[in-house]
Amino acid sequence: MGVLNVTPDSFSDGNLFHSLEAATARAFAMLDEGADLLDIGGESTRPGKYATVTAEEEQRRVLPVIEAILKARPGTLISIDTYKASTARLAVEAGAEIVNDISAFTWDESMAAACAELDCGVVLMHTRGRSAEWRNLPRLADEEVTPLVMRELAASLQAALDAGVERQRIMLDPGYGFGKSFEENYPLLAHQDELAALGQPLLAGVSRKSFLGRTLAPLHDGADAPMAARVNATVAASVAAILAGAHVIRVHDVRPVVEAARIADAILTGL
Repeated sequence: MGVLNVTPDSFSDGNLFHSLEAATARAFAMLDEGADLLDIGGESTRPGKYATVTAEEEQRRVLPVIEAILKARPGTLISIDTYKASTARLAVEAGAEIVNDISAFTWDESMAAACAELDCGVVLMHTRGRSAEWRNLPRLADEEVTPLVMRELAASLQAALDAGVERQRIMLDPGYGFGKSFEENYPLLAHQDELAALGQPLLAGVSRKSFLGRTLAPLHDGADAPMAARVNATVAASVAAILAGAHVIRVHDVRPVVEAARIADAILTGL
């Protein structure tokens, strides 16, 4: 899954693909590099301070991009990264087939019903609190992280099913970096395979995340590795996620992870 943020302030690629021309060029490049689907978002949810956007502004950003991609590359599989039901509806009407909700239907009470009605694919991601709260959340012990994610994803899954979303349309995302401190992401990744007990396909988004940059700090004079220096770490974490059961990997740097995924899949085939 190639990441396409059409925002001025996303943590990794804010303002790089804010124009229609830049966004579509990036989309085509990721498809040519081997992306199977594109995840398009119009609001940053990076940790710490960020500006929320109205549904109207989010739609102004994403809808022309969806339409332009599908006009030039019909059949492209597109996911809309949003927690707003009104945006989800318009994006699906424009041709998106998946709604990727980082709040797992909790930030907009009408989202579950909207997705059930739309008959679209759904990604339910685990997060703790809102972005502005993440830096102040109480630290979890290593052994607490995966059980918490499993319990809360199970609850989100059941809520989606109760709302009428068909089970075969649902994918789950443990939400690396979303409400997890730097240290909490590694026990989650190490035990991600336990989430298979929930019975749904898994999506893992570790691309360029801050916890990777923090781990590489000793190689960068004690400072967190910058975004451009996190590609190899992203590849390593993505392979770990695949070997731990992830079915979809959400990434900014498509080609290196496509190549790494081929090797990981070959290993899994040989087991």
